[in-house]
Amino acid sequence: MWLLRLAWALAVLGVVASHSPSPSPGPTVPPPDKASIFADLSPAELRAVRTFLMSRPELGLSPSRGGPLAKNTLFLVELLPPKKRLALRYLDQGGPRPRRQARAVVFFGGQAEPNITEFAVGPLPRPSSYRPLRFKGGRAIPFAARPMTLLEYELLHRTLAEAMEPLYRLLRDSTGFWYHNCSQRCLTFTDIAPRGLAPGERRSWLVLQRFVEGFFLHPVGLEVLVDHRDPDPRRWAVQQLWYNGRYFSSPRELAECYERGTLAVARLAEPPSRQLFSSYEPRGRFATGTPTEVHGAKVCEPQGRRYRLRGNQLEYGGWSLAFRLRSSAGLQLFDLRFNGERLAYEVSVQEAIAFYGGHTPAAMQTKYMDAGWGMGSVTYELARGIDCPEAATYLDAHHLYDADGPVRFSSAICVFELPTGVPLRRHFDSDFQGGFHFYAGLEGQALVLRTTSTVYNYDYIWDFLLYPNGVMEAKVHATGFIHATFYTPQGQRYGSRVHSHLLGNLHTHLVHYKVDLDIAGTGNSFETVDVRFENISNPWSPGARPRVPPARVGSGWHSWGNPGRGGEMGPPPAPTPTHVGLLPAPGNGPDPAPAPRRYHLAVTRHHENEPTSSSIYAQNDPWEPLVSFEGFLHNNETIEDQVTAW
Repeated sequence: MWLLRLAWALAVLGVVASHSPSPSPGPTVPPPDKASIFADLSPAELRAVRTFLMSRPELGLSPSRGGPLAKNTLFLVELLPPKKRLALRYLDQGGPRPRRQARAVVFFGGQAEPNITEFAVGPLPRPSSYRPLRFKGGRAIPFAARPMTLLEYELLHRTLAEAMEPLYRLLRDSTGFWYHNCSQRCLTFTDIAPRGLAPGERRSWLVLQRFVEGFFLHPVGLEVLVDHRDPDPRRWAVQQLWYNGRYFSSPRELAECYERGTLAVARLAEPPSRQLFSSYEPRGRFATGTPTEVHGAKVCEPQGRRYRLRGNQLEYGGWSLAFRLRSSAGLQLFDLRFNGERLAYEVSVQEAIAFYGGHTPAAMQTKYMDAGWGMGSVTYELARGIDCPEAATYLDAHHLYDADGPVRFSSAICVFELPTGVPLRRHFDSDFQGGFHFYAGLEGQALVLRTTSTVYNYDYIWDFLLYPNGVMEAKVHATGFIHATFYTPQGQRYGSRVHSHLLGNLHTHLVHYKVDLDIAGTGNSFETVDVRFENISNPWSPGARPRVPPARVGSGWHSWGNPGRGGEMGPPPAPTPTHVGLLPAPGNGPDPAPAPRRYHLAVTRHHENEPTSSSIYAQNDPWEPLVSFEGFLHNNETIEDQVTAW
C-alpha cells in the first residue's frame, strides 16, 4: 500500500493571521448561504443544463448511450466555480453574488472535423445562454484527447470479440475461458493508456484476463493492440498481439502458430470455485491465535457531534470551510478559515498519476493519469463501519458524467471525528522527589472529510483532516488491486512474481494538490530558507568554539506569509518549516508526463486562467497537454505578494 501525506503547519500560519496573543474579534465565519457559491450542482440544476443544451438546434446533441460514435454528445456537466476576485468581493466586501454557472463538455463527433468544446452555461438554476470556454493560449481540444465513454468501450468489446474468433481453440485449451461467443467462462480486458505514442493517435493495448473475482490479477498472457481512432468502428483494426513473450502481426498468425505446434503455450490451472487467491473472501489464520471473529475498536460520540454541517459548509472548533466533490477530479475545499481568519482560498486534489515499468507492451506503456478516467465521478457508496465509522455523517453525490442525466451516488462522502490515539499535548510536572505538581493533557482528535475514487483496479481513499490546534492535513491511501501483468522470466527485471503467472510491476504513485494560501490577505510571498551548521565563538567561554562541521543539511524550509502584515506582537514570525525537500527537475528529453511529477513543491503566481494543473484530456494526449503546468513555472514571473502552491 502506498501512502502520501501532505501537511501544512497552519497553526503557526494562524498566528500570522491573527497577530495577537489573545482572540481578536476579526472576521467571522461566513453564513452557509455564502458557502453555497462553491456548492456542487444539484440534480435539478444538472437536469436544467442538459435540457437547455439538448434543446439548442445548433448544437445537434444526441443521447450519450447507444447509436453511433460519430455524433454530438454532452459528456460532462459540473459547477464552474466563480473567479476568485468575484468570490472574494462577495465574501469579504459585500459585493454582488457571483453568477452561478455550469461547465459543460461537449463531444462534437458528428462533424467533418470532430472536436471537443467546453461551455459556460448559465445563469443557474434556469440557464438561458452559453459561451465557449477557452484554455490558456486559445488551443482547440483534439477529439483524440477525449476520455473513453461507455459507448466506445462497448464498440471496442465488439471489435475484440470478432478479432478473437480465430483464437478460440488456443484460449479454450490454455485458459478454459475464451472471448468470442462466450456466456459463462468469459475473458474480459483492461485497457492501457496513453493510447499511442504521439499526438492524435488512439491505439490501446488491451490485457486479456479471466473474468473471475479480482480479474485484474488473472491475465492470460495475451495482449492486443487495437487502433480505434476513426469515428467509424468498422475501420478499427487489431495491429499487433503479444502472447507469452512473443509478438504477432495478426490473430490469424498467432492461431496458425498454435495449430502447427510451434507456439510456447502458457497453460493456466483451473481457478478454484472457493477461496480464489484474488477474492476478498476471508481466509487463513494468524499464528498467535488472538481473536479475529469479534469486532475491533469502534468510533463513538458519547455526547453527540462536535461539528456542524450546513449544506456544503463544514465547521469544527476554529475551522470553517466550504467543500464540493467535482466529477472531474474530486474533493475541492474553498474559503478555509480558522477563528474567522482565512488561511487558504482553495485546497484541492488535482491529479493522481501512476507510472509503470514492465516487459510486456501493456506494462511498458502504462502511465495512468486518473483525472482522465473521471477520478471524481467514481465515488461509490461508502460502507458504514468499514470505509467510515457508523456514527459518521454520510452525504450523497450527483454526477452527470458520460450519462443521459444526473446519477446519484449514495453515501459518497462521509464526515466524522476521529480519536488520533495521541494526546494533542501533555505534561507531567515532576517534583523530582517521586511525586508531581500536576499533570495536564488534551485528547487528540481530528475531523475527517472523506471520499473514495475507484479508478479501475485502484481504490483511492481521500482524506482532509482538521485538527483543533489549527493544523490541516491532506492524505490519500491507495488500496484495491495491484495493476499486474503476465509473468515471464524477462519480466522479473521490472517487478516481483506474486503468483504462478502473475507479475507485480514496479511503479510509482504521485498525487498533486493545489494550495492557494491567503495568509492574512492575498498578498502572500514565498521563500525557502537553507539550514547550515555554523562555527561561532562561545560568548561565555572565550576561545571555545562549538565543535560542529560547517556542513549544509537538507534543502531548506518552505515559508509562506504576508510580510506587510504585523500587529501587537511585532512583525510576522520567522519563516515556518512546512515541508522539507525538493526533487530536482530531470533533464530534457521525451517525457510524456505532466510536470507535477518532477517536483515535491512548485510555487507560482496566481492567475485566474490557471485554475488547474491537469485536465481530463491529459491522459490521452500527454505529449501536447492542453494544460501545460510547466508553462506556469517557466514564464519567469515574480512570486512576491501573490502565490499559489502546487
